[in-house]
Amino acid sequence: MGRDNKNFRGKREKPEYDQKLLDLARVTRVVKGGRRFRFRATLVIGNRKGKVGVGVGKGTDVSDAINKAFADGKKNMITVSMHKNTIPHDIRFKLGSAKIILKPASAGRGIIAGGAVRAVVDLAGIKDIVSKSLGTANKLNVARAAVAALATFENVRNRKARTGEITNE
Repeated sequence: MGRDNKNFRGKREKPEYDQKLLDLARVTRVVKGGRRFRFRATLVIGNRKGKVGVGVGKGTDVSDAINKAFADGKKNMITVSMHKNTIPHDIRFKLGSAKIILKPASAGRGIIAGGAVRAVVDLAGIKDIVSKSLGTANKLNVARAAVAALATFENVRNRKARTGEITNE
């Protein structure tokens, strides 16, 4: 039972980012000879320590689409500003037709969120939050709105730091 065993993989290293597949769609293009099928993968990636991103990738097979979505998610990654395992304050955010409300929650409350928002805040590392998604049910748009909303916390914190409003917290 040495290394010649096919199932031996050695020590598996933990990946840098966790990922959650939000949506996998078969997209059809009609051409002269018939239909061409491709796959579109929507993926949320994060390290559960404040970094999260949403990526979309298309490919001729599922694994190709997922790999492209992972690369896209890495490119569109943001850093989330957290305050004791939750967010600093309430926010209402609208991106396209996706409207989301995010509210901080007391310790131990957990993640109270649906589908796409739950995946985003979980992979960002937020432990306690209350959210509501209004408007569209499109997973991609809701996930992008959630990421954009979480990015605004970072901007507020950076702006306060630049202007000197933040002192020792």
